[in-house]
Amino acid sequence: AWEYVPLGPFGAKNFATSISPWVVPYEALLPFRTPPVSPQDDPCPLPYLQDPNYDAFDVDLTVAIQGQGMSEAAVVSKSNMKNLYWNIRQQLVHHTVTGCSMRPGDLLGTGTISGSDPDSFGSMLELSWKAGGSLPLGSSGQSREFLEDGDTGRIRPSTDPNPIRTPSA
Repeated sequence: AWEYVPLGPFGAKNFATSISPWVVPYEALLPFRTPPVSPQDDPCPLPYLQDPNYDAFDVDLTVAIQGQGMSEAAVVSKSNMKNLYWNIRQQLVHHTVTGCSMRPGDLLGTGTISGSDPDSFGSMLELSWKAGGSLPLGSSGQSREFLEDGDTGRIRPSTDPNPIRTPSA
């Protein structure tokens, strides 16, 4: 329960996950290192999760849903990896402490990445509940509170192709 509020059931993400063909190696993200959006103090990380080089990556994320019968997907959220509370190193440590052995090539999913604005909420629960009800899917006339069978969800990452950054560590 400690990890759940406000961050979601992180420990459940190390099991029964499927992905699309794209996977980004950690090294490819290094040019996009940046300070996180907010300090890491609520909740304060347990000692084994405290990272003296706490940082984030500046990667825009656009999330769209295409329901059955829709001609195109409707954008439902725009967030950024800077909004992650737990950085990638902390997530790796937390996965292994729960008994999940990690090996080279294993997938590590971040889970929900929510911003502070309603259009940057990172889960269907936040988008429908915090935003005040059913989520319209563009001009299709369809709406959602949760994904339905046959829905297709897309997460599209993008970055500035020429980042100018000061490494944070």
